[in-house]
Amino acid sequence: MRSKILWLLLVVGLLALAAALQTGTIRVPDTWNPWAPVHIAESPNWLTRFKLQRLYQDEAGCRSVLSEAEMQMERVPDRVTEPGCGFSNAVRIEATTAAVEEPFVLSCPMAVSLAIWERHVLQPAAHTHFGQPVAELEHFGSYACRGVYGRDDGRLSRHATANAVDVAGFVLEDGRRIRIVGDWPGDGPEAEFLREVHQGACGIFDGVLGPDYNPAHHDHFHLEQGGSRLCR
Repeated sequence: MRSKILWLLLVVGLLALAAALQTGTIRVPDTWNPWAPVHIAESPNWLTRFKLQRLYQDEAGCRSVLSEAEMQMERVPDRVTEPGCGFSNAVRIEATTAAVEEPFVLSCPMAVSLAIWERHVLQPAAHTHFGQPVAELEHFGSYACRGVYGRDDGRLSRHATANAVDVAGFVLEDGRRIRIVGDWPGDGPEAEFLREVHQGACGIFDGVLGPDYNPAHHDHFHLEQGGSRLCR
């Protein structure tokens, strides 16, 4: 009985704290306030994924956050192609902090997640390992109405709602090319760089899959939001 009362008091206390944070009765820095908006310039922490998920319920708020991103992009009309396939509140990305081979479409929350990863993980890692930025992002695409692993049956991939992108490699400012298919298995700076940006993605995206997950991902990183938590 005593333990039940303690648990009840704890729940009531947490609810009261959440309400106070939401209304501003208790002031804490936005970085540590779960109800404050996420900002691309803020260093990610354990609240970042929670804040990113809230963007799916706040279209206008998401667009406001995305306006902070260093991206060339344009909004695209909402689209439904087949049952379960399509996107809303999405953007067509023509460049990020780096050039891209082909423009690609992402939902707003996924685009915010990509911007945070590039700013706080990808580009710092490139400077650490190579002393220069990533100038081009190579990818295998984002939106595609298909099932997981391209199967026609089974559950739909997060690609089917523009909540995933497959990253194949990077080109540095000096033209050096780093590709997951060739550089992941090594032990040099290229492999160290790839492992750092893969692991760093796990603190931002819900799902991060790479070559160590299965043969289907031997040549790319699959980054997604809104699915199960998985970092492999």
